Amino acid sequence: MKSFQDKVVLVTGGSSGIGRTTAIAFAREGAKVVVTSRRENEGKETVRLMKEVGSEGLFIRTDVSKEGDVKAMVEATVKAYGRLDYAFNNAGIEGDAAPLAEQTVDNYEAVLGINVRGVFLSMKYEIPQMLENGGGAIVNMSSIAGLIGFPGFSLYIASKHAVLGLTKTAALEYAKSGIRINAVSPAVIETDMVDRFIGKIGVGKEGETRQQLAAMHPIGRTGKPEEIASAVLYLCSDGASFVTGQALTIDGGYTAQ
Repeated sequence: MKSFQDKVVLVTGGSSGIGRTTAIAFAREGAKVVVTSRRENEGKETVRLMKEVGSEGLFIRTDVSKEGDVKAMVEATVKAYGRLDYAFNNAGIEGDAAPLAEQTVDNYEAVLGINVRGVFLSMKYEIPQMLENGGGAIVNMSSIAGLIGFPGFSLYIASKHAVLGLTKTAALEYAKSGIRINAVSPAVIETDMVDRFIGKIGVGKEGETRQQLAAMHPIGRTGKPEEIASAVLYLCSDGASFVTGQALTIDGGYTAQ
């Protein structure tokens, strides 16, 4: 029996990177996975890749900053599969790089809208469905940016701190209802977002910047999406049945320095 056989999982931001890799990992373990994203073609490609590993899936175009989209996303999941067991609220953006006094309100609205409002709205509509099932598990995407500061990305840093606050509070509110709520806090992971980040910080040549980022991790390299996916599946598994309200830091030793 596969670990998540016939369970229903919702993955936001599942069109690439950590989201796509996690969706495929759940599918490989037998789950029915609903993938959401603003990018339709890439999201449908994730569903195709899930089918290749032997499980069915569904794509729903969603902007998690919009309440109507999120409500419809959860309703469509339950209509298709009858329940919701697990959710990985992964959708996020890094925003523009600038010192705080030069940040714009538009960038604030964009970053906080996706990274914080999106997690809030997702949990707001996911939790009632899980309560109807008698429980479930939610994993929210934070970052080591939720634990430390980083010059030039004050709004992204603030958003990831906020995700941890939402996670810990919701975990306490629903612990006795059978819903476990945790977060993952990765360091630098090899994704499209990191490619964009490198372009925005503008330090040295791209190759030099990647080497610099790798050197910041005591383990000597940056992380892989599969390493975050493994952590998400663990936090949703029975093996993590006594784990709630936690931020699992996956950072190659970055924050231990």
